Amino acid sequence: MVIKKVRTRYAPSPTGFMHVGNLRTALYEYLIAKSMDGTFVLRIEDTDQERYVEGAVDVIYNTLKTAGITHDEGPDVGGDFGPYVQSERKDMYLPYAEQLIKDGKAYRCFCTKERLEKLAENSGFGGYDRHCRDLSEEEIEEKLKNNTPYVIRQKMPLEGKTTFKDAVFGEITVDNSELQDQILVKTDGYPTYNFANVIDDHTMGITHVVRGSEYLSSTPKYNLLYEAFGWEIPTYVHLPLIMGKNEDGSVSKLSKRHGSTGFEDLVEDGYLPEAIINYIALLGWCPKDNQEIFSMKELEESFFIEGISKSPAVFDYDKLLWFNAEYIKAMDEETFTAHAMPYYKEVFGDKEMDYSKLNEILRQRLEKFKDIPEKIKFFAELPEYDKELFVNKKSKTNLENAPVNLKEAYERLKALPEWTADAVHDCLINMAQEKELKNGTVMWPVRIAAAGQKVTPGGAIEILDILGRDESLKRLEIGLKKLG
Repeated sequence: MVIKKVRTRYAPSPTGFMHVGNLRTALYEYLIAKSMDGTFVLRIEDTDQERYVEGAVDVIYNTLKTAGITHDEGPDVGGDFGPYVQSERKDMYLPYAEQLIKDGKAYRCFCTKERLEKLAENSGFGGYDRHCRDLSEEEIEEKLKNNTPYVIRQKMPLEGKTTFKDAVFGEITVDNSELQDQILVKTDGYPTYNFANVIDDHTMGITHVVRGSEYLSSTPKYNLLYEAFGWEIPTYVHLPLIMGKNEDGSVSKLSKRHGSTGFEDLVEDGYLPEAIINYIALLGWCPKDNQEIFSMKELEESFFIEGISKSPAVFDYDKLLWFNAEYIKAMDEETFTAHAMPYYKEVFGDKEMDYSKLNEILRQRLEKFKDIPEKIKFFAELPEYDKELFVNKKSKTNLENAPVNLKEAYERLKALPEWTADAVHDCLINMAQEKELKNGTVMWPVRIAAAGQKVTPGGAIEILDILGRDESLKRLEIGLKKLG
């Protein structure tokens, strides 16, 4: 038996940004192909000229590249099944539609736009009444002679049922009476999305069609076309919906009201591309073990269709943030510095800094790189703050003991022969032990005076070490003055 090589395709329409749902479809198609030693194809479906957005094709290329999803065939890399842009394949669709007319599986529909609108208005359901389905040969010839515009419609069976099998949802049966005579070719000669899809998938040898579960109801139409041509039906893989959390705790289909839903927007928001891809891979797919962090290579090796869920997946921004933080923690020094440097420069300009010390206090605490300026701007300039910040119940500090302990710490630090993290640490810890105080009772007022804010990356010792002797002592003096 000859085993057919797996071929999947991602066929986006150039109509704007890349939604996470589209990106997940592309990712799963890529992973299905790679996990089965197959071929991943990129095809641009631009037959809907009215919705075409200038520059959208570049968005598709850039998104796939940034996400690490590499196509084996496509408009930019070529292949044996091109062209890979539908508008460049325009001339191939009409002959297929005319073959269906010849075989009695399709017909020309000459109904005007006005008639169809009136029909929809009167019927209330917007369906087509098959008015032109049984026109005589003489009527058709007359209309063609008069150059009457027409579309080509598929003849759907009027009785019986159509059953198909989906790799995720199993066997699904639809009454043929529910299927309308869909348009295959429009009056402008362009094929409809459904018709072009089938022709392209067959002529490109696509074995697995992956798409959202919202297209389940369209599948019988596709299958009837495959059967009309006598072609082999591909394996269908319909993906669960992606939902978003509403403020009231309910969920609804993911949209912009839930937050950023486009890949570029998420990257702009500070999420790392590899963290986004890792999270989206698990949005509707469950690995065989409890592993959560996957490289693209690991996803390629681990992915299997049976792991795709039927249930809708909920896009959780908190979980994505966790993934982002985990990726940041795992970075080596060089990679972390490269990502952080633009934000360091935003705060410090060209000032000489020991960035390795900043890296050390940020890497284990950072969720997004774009948060860096807000977290570290106090290093560049002490913010205005209220003396009430010196009060902290947990550290047992108040406006009576804070000035006493801050004064003592200041004097001891001022007397240090050398200013290092270890020297500052020993100095303050020794003070706490000698005075029989909690470490926090000493550290809290020092940190508030040094940073001027409650929440800081790193504690008092790290902050004093980065600020250096002169700036640290200056800030402690300011703190003492605030405390009177």
